[in-house]
Amino acid sequence: MDVDTGTFLVQLLKIMWINILLSGDNAVVIALACRGLTADNRKWGIILGAGVAILLRILFTAVVTELMQLPFLKIIGGVLLLWIAVQLLIENADEKDIKESSNIWGAVRVIAVADLVMSLDNVVAIAAAAHGNWLLIIIGLGISIPLIVFGAQLVILMLEKWPWLVWAGAALLGWVAGELIADEHALTATFANLPSALVHFGMPALGAALVVIVGLILKNRHQTREVAS
Repeated sequence: MDVDTGTFLVQLLKIMWINILLSGDNAVVIALACRGLTADNRKWGIILGAGVAILLRILFTAVVTELMQLPFLKIIGGVLLLWIAVQLLIENADEKDIKESSNIWGAVRVIAVADLVMSLDNVVAIAAAAHGNWLLIIIGLGISIPLIVFGAQLVILMLEKWPWLVWAGAALLGWVAGELIADEHALTATFANLPSALVHFGMPALGAALVVIVGLILKNRHQTREVAS
């Protein structure tokens, strides 16, 4: 190890704090994806989803520096995150009888994809705090698993008590998608003549509104089909 124990611990604490600050959105994704599972399967869905998300985040860290140089990466990620948010609302309105094993792995898939998209800033921050020390990165991300799991379980309890929070959670994902798109370097020239506050608050607000509007439209269509049938 090329750092002394004190420096190592300080850097590890930085990584842990970054995860605490930036894992709230990930906990929402896990909670939304697992809310329809039975109590036993929900537990495993959360654990597996968080575990897969952390493994993917470690792999993502290895290539993030190169990926961030590609144009339009954040736009693609933002659009994908908008799609995921709407899909969560569709699943909430259209519950079907699916084998529970399929439910679990379906939830894990949603969690993994969403976490990968939402972890751009997280991964960059962790890599910077670790100064390229892979031991720090792996330990720090590994510690974040129980943090994310605990947060997801708390959010699930809230969703069960207040179902309208499902919509709030989906809107939050839309907000994050708007932030990703607003931060796209390829759009800097496009946004140059606009007030900074309008770009950095308007785009996230637009993303959140878009998710809610599309969700309401699809929910109404679903209810119309149910009445017709």
